[in-house]
Amino acid sequence: MFSSAGAGFSGSRLLGVVAVFAALVLAVMVAPFATLATATDWSNFHLADGDWEAISVSLGYGAVSMGIIIVLGTPLAWWLARSRFRGKWIADVLLLLPLLSPPLALGILLASFYGPYGPAGSLLQQAGVLLTNNPPAFILATCYGAGPYFVIAARSAFEGVPLDLEEVGLTLGRGPLSLIWRVTLPLAAPGLLMGLAVAWVRAVGEFGIVLVVAYFPQGMPVKLWVNLQDVGLQAVYPLLWAFFLLAMPLPLLMRVFTRRWDGPS
Repeated sequence: MFSSAGAGFSGSRLLGVVAVFAALVLAVMVAPFATLATATDWSNFHLADGDWEAISVSLGYGAVSMGIIIVLGTPLAWWLARSRFRGKWIADVLLLLPLLSPPLALGILLASFYGPYGPAGSLLQQAGVLLTNNPPAFILATCYGAGPYFVIAARSAFEGVPLDLEEVGLTLGRGPLSLIWRVTLPLAAPGLLMGLAVAWVRAVGEFGIVLVVAYFPQGMPVKLWVNLQDVGLQAVYPLLWAFFLLAMPLPLLMRVFTRRWDGPS
């Protein structure tokens, strides 16, 4: 009895120490964001020329990119989660390549492949399609920047769906597509939503790849860099506020929705 109570007391002390440590870590992480409120010149708060256009570019083309990512990435994630074959690790490596590559390096590779003198770009140019410094190039860059985040999260979500439930659905006469729609997708929804939220922030906030492939039209990250270079630090803060206020609500909403599946926390 004594040793059990002592173990519980020691565990409580350890939990308290770790909680203090975690609070300090979180405070250090959030401190730069907290300074945004004090560093902003509220008496002269206004967006710079071209900021509204950058906002519309990031949100509009980012939404198009997300649609493409969902349509192409969801089947890929399901296939990776359910397939079993020799050499599957190669598919995993190929998926991780864009994620692990430095953004500027990936932008250079995309420009070399899809640019007007690249192997794919030259063929596309003959068909009248140009993938550099235009909206299609912007969408291409954001898909490469955000897509792997969604696929990895979606794959984990599909792997979390018990195979027993799918097998039961098959025994009840459900077809494969009906089974995925009525069983797999609803059960994987929390992970899919969180993957969607992370990919959305990456699509709207991608800088390195977009800088190389689609400097024009300028989205919010590139415009932030231009404002910093041309005007100075104070010209950056209003657009930073716009970015956080427009890009961050979706992840927060996704978290609220997923709590329906996770339960209270």
